[in-house]
Amino acid sequence: MASIRFDKLGKRYGDTEIIKNLAFDVKDGEFMVFVGPSGCGKSTVLRMIAGLETISSGELWIGDRVVNEVHPKDRDIAMVFQSYALYPHMNVYDNIAFGLKIRKMPDAEIRKRVSDAADLLGLQQFLDRKPKALSGGQRQRVALGRAIVRNPSVFLFDEPLSNLDAELRVQMRAEITKLQRRLNTTTVYVTHDQVEAMTMGQRIAVLSAIKSGSTLDTNLMQCGTPMDLYDRPDNVFVARFIGTPNMNIVPAQLSEDGTSLSVLGGSMPVSEQFRQAAQAMRGRPVLLGIRPEHIGSPHEVDWPLVQPVQGQVEMVELLGHEAIVHFRVGEQMVIGRLHSHGRLPVPGDTVTMNLKCEAIHLFDPETELRLR
Repeated sequence: MASIRFDKLGKRYGDTEIIKNLAFDVKDGEFMVFVGPSGCGKSTVLRMIAGLETISSGELWIGDRVVNEVHPKDRDIAMVFQSYALYPHMNVYDNIAFGLKIRKMPDAEIRKRVSDAADLLGLQQFLDRKPKALSGGQRQRVALGRAIVRNPSVFLFDEPLSNLDAELRVQMRAEITKLQRRLNTTTVYVTHDQVEAMTMGQRIAVLSAIKSGSTLDTNLMQCGTPMDLYDRPDNVFVARFIGTPNMNIVPAQLSEDGTSLSVLGGSMPVSEQFRQAAQAMRGRPVLLGIRPEHIGSPHEVDWPLVQPVQGQVEMVELLGHEAIVHFRVGEQMVIGRLHSHGRLPVPGDTVTMNLKCEAIHLFDPETELRLR
């Protein structure tokens, strides 16, 4: 096992900057997830760890050594790709064993490692089959087995579940998570799916793209536990990216004394956690964030301090256990939640929803950083 440290890591293609000043650690034995929209550089970082991309600036540490110039085969890592990349003419046993045979490992040791991996992944009865005779989930387990037998210090996963159907993705998420806990191997997992990130990662690194003319000094928007990111997002980007549906972000105005907010046609007190920051910005505009689960029907919620909000319904998404209500308040679109077994509004209805005052987040409209 080994830790990974990014020390102001950078990657450029000509004049185009892809990765900039990436600086954080992955702990020994940790399951770290990189998440972000397409083009944010998360797969590029993974390939830099693997040695498949050169490093333009900064240092990459694996364990106690800098590996910028270390050949991929000498980094003691194993990678599972989005594509299974199995050899179609080989059976499962030979696919799993191939990397060990290339390294000229003794046959007895190869048999033991393949057998142990097959036991771990439930593949024993499939060892004689060719990949075409396997399901998608079984093929992905073969790809996992090929990585496990290497007994590496670091596992790298590059969106390994994106080719699977929804039910199988849920199953494989659980299997990979349990496998990592059992092996206790340092793991970096790349995905664009924030549900995967929230359910699998011990910590999550949220990345954003460095766009032309951007003032961002790094791709890293925030790194923390899933609930750190959900409950205390550092900025508007993380607030909107983490959580389904997205957090509502609406303009608001602080009172001259900094104790209340004018928002969505009403006024509400500033919650305790933001009072000091609000004093520093009194009389100024801010951005207010509130998650949909903190906007509910007055008949369904029992919060001590609420702000009624009235608007016209534009869409209702029925999810079985709950309904997501999209309604317009003036020029702002707001999303709230209702129990699905009561009377549900229809598009065109006027609804009054209660906003939980203690659950708000406040952001600076210029920097989009959370007020502290």
